[in-house]
Amino acid sequence: MRQNLFGNTVYVFSCDWKKACFRFHDPFSDLAFALEVGKGGAQSIQMAVQGLIIKYLLFTREGKDCNFHSLCAISKQEQKQALAAALAGILWVAGEAEKATICLVTEDTQVTSTPDYAGDNFTERLQLFEVLEKEATEKFIYDHLQCFSGEGSHGVILFLYSLIFSRTFERLQKDLDVSTIHLLQPNAGGFLCRQAVLNMVLTGRASPHVFNGCQNGKSQEILHGVPARSSIGYLQWGKQTSEDGLSQVGSMLKTPKFPIWLCNINGSYSVLFSTNRQLLADWKAEQRFDLHLYGGQPFQKKPARLTVDTHSHPWESDQREEEHGPGRRFSPVEMAIRTKWREATINWNGTVPFF
Repeated sequence: MRQNLFGNTVYVFSCDWKKACFRFHDPFSDLAFALEVGKGGAQSIQMAVQGLIIKYLLFTREGKDCNFHSLCAISKQEQKQALAAALAGILWVAGEAEKATICLVTEDTQVTSTPDYAGDNFTERLQLFEVLEKEATEKFIYDHLQCFSGEGSHGVILFLYSLIFSRTFERLQKDLDVSTIHLLQPNAGGFLCRQAVLNMVLTGRASPHVFNGCQNGKSQEILHGVPARSSIGYLQWGKQTSEDGLSQVGSMLKTPKFPIWLCNINGSYSVLFSTNRQLLADWKAEQRFDLHLYGGQPFQKKPARLTVDTHSHPWESDQREEEHGPGRRFSPVEMAIRTKWREATINWNGTVPFF
């Protein structure tokens, strides 16, 4: 496990990872559907899971209208059901719809430290539970939800372990390629998730790249991208993003089955979503539509509503230039949206652009 995560058996998770868990904001509030998100490498996993929680609440739970107000009107019980459904769904897809493996921490030490292995008083106490049905996986996680959401639970690490065991080490090795041989990378005293981890959450497969299918690398080695449309999507934009084809997000991630996107903007993660399921099925719906943005920042008390207009008219461009000033700089969020809808204009509806 350590070898797959860090590339060695000596590294241990940093404090921000150990503190990270899946905890919601207050029920019946503007952020009732939203997870509290910390800083550090675990943030990307929390936000990816957030996207799947929104998918469940808006589009896959039974007997509920999918509108924005329903997201804010959920109870503590509904929060728990949403988290259990999202986590179980991710593990089930990673396990190829055959089985899910869930890691829990027990009192008993299962493994002892050796000179080659630095103990963390957590990983040594793992116990694995294999579940052979999706509904049973959801029920098992619901019954043990405190293990993923409680204070001091190491909830995000436990979920990451469960994800890897559900995927299996054998499948993981087939998913990866020469560009990615382990899943986390050291950064400023902590660890960041490589793309393979996020793709495993979004698609069930630990593909290291964001393009469609496979491509040849510079030395003609085969690099693995995303082979099929994902359930929820992924967009990225950053000042450092190179323009080579390998870093360009392909249509499998840009056009997911549900109108929800995990966004990587300059290394910070957020979720963009629409409540209109037809957005990706009907070109007319893409002329003018709203996207809601949740970035997890402490100052954000409710999601921002962005109105996207893709029906830009050439004769209006001069007028827009005058309104916004020559060379007006678009916010990074707008740049990320424009990787999907080129030339779109974005109205923040009174919210000061952040990111």
